[in-house]
Amino acid sequence: MWKIVFPGIAMIGIVYAFARFSFGLFLPDISESLALSESQAGIVGSAAYAAYTAALCSAYIFIHTFTARRVVLFAGATAFLGMIGIAFSTAFYILMISVFAAGLGSGWASPAFSQVISQSLTSSQQNKGNTWINTGTSFGLMVTGPIVLLFTDQWRWSYLLFAVITMIVWWWNAAVLEKDKKKISTVGQKTAWPEMLKKGRFLIAASLGVGFSSSIYWTFSRSYVAVIHEFTMNQSIIFWIVMGAAGIIGGTAGGIIQKAGLSFAYRGGVFVTAASIICLTIPIQPAVYLSAVLFGISYIFMTGLFIVWATRVFPDLPSLGVSLSFLALGIGQALGSGAGGMIIEEASYPFAFITFSLLGMFFIVCRVEERKTGTKGLNEGRFV
Repeated sequence: MWKIVFPGIAMIGIVYAFARFSFGLFLPDISESLALSESQAGIVGSAAYAAYTAALCSAYIFIHTFTARRVVLFAGATAFLGMIGIAFSTAFYILMISVFAAGLGSGWASPAFSQVISQSLTSSQQNKGNTWINTGTSFGLMVTGPIVLLFTDQWRWSYLLFAVITMIVWWWNAAVLEKDKKKISTVGQKTAWPEMLKKGRFLIAASLGVGFSSSIYWTFSRSYVAVIHEFTMNQSIIFWIVMGAAGIIGGTAGGIIQKAGLSFAYRGGVFVTAASIICLTIPIQPAVYLSAVLFGISYIFMTGLFIVWATRVFPDLPSLGVSLSFLALGIGQALGSGAGGMIIEEASYPFAFITFSLLGMFFIVCRVEERKTGTKGLNEGRFV
């Protein structure tokens, strides 16, 4: 199992932490170097989300056309090219295109790895395999944080270093992931989307809810600790590193799901996520770092849980299930970020965070499918 999991963790760390999330940490220095306006910086940041969405929408088709292994390698290649482009960017448009290219990998990698795990590991290993690969984001954040602290002014060299690491990880995955021996049987068939969406409606609703409620933390937690708790820039980055390091514990999701059940794990994860958001509003420093620990654990735990849930709802088409779940998660985050900003502007940071925590708790009532339900027959609009 670990022969596939270790390079998978590394690739997820590359496409999420290096290629996508690190941009926000370097943005102040990039904006100053390229003389970007606030609106231009916002457009460039949106390019990464647009790429992520586009990649998720195309992942299912690409995996069933080119195979999961090749899509994993596509993800690494676009991350590499995007980060090289960022390193050599001299103008707004070059940077925007580069950030878009770098963001594609995060939308392709997770669905592709879910398919790789489904094809390569036994049923008893799949939950753990999926959830441990998902912790790659946390390992990546642990690496990016210190690099930002040490080389915040040297963002071009930092991205070149990221690109070199990406190339090494790309070759590792290319060497380890076995070439598919046969094409997936659903290639070329029409998918009955109404039936697919109906089967995944609870998964989609839960993903949307967790995405919405967690968005305020991803978007505004560093601003919160700077404005309300008066953290320095370096302290806010350390806060980010703590959050990333804690996320590694979220890799235990697979084992917890096997022992306690998917429903119990989901409801516990929703509760801890909500608690982490509330905890940030407590005006003492230990509570702030406890909030970072709880959020890091719960977010990686929940995204790993959604991968497992998706493979149970769509056992024959796991890449489709993961794409739908993560797309809903992304839509929830996009909607939540906008709503969070408006609430903060009209009210206050604490009020907004408390509101989002309470809204997140509402989704604890979502129905959870404990057993695999099967997806055969959801092609050509009929059951077979």
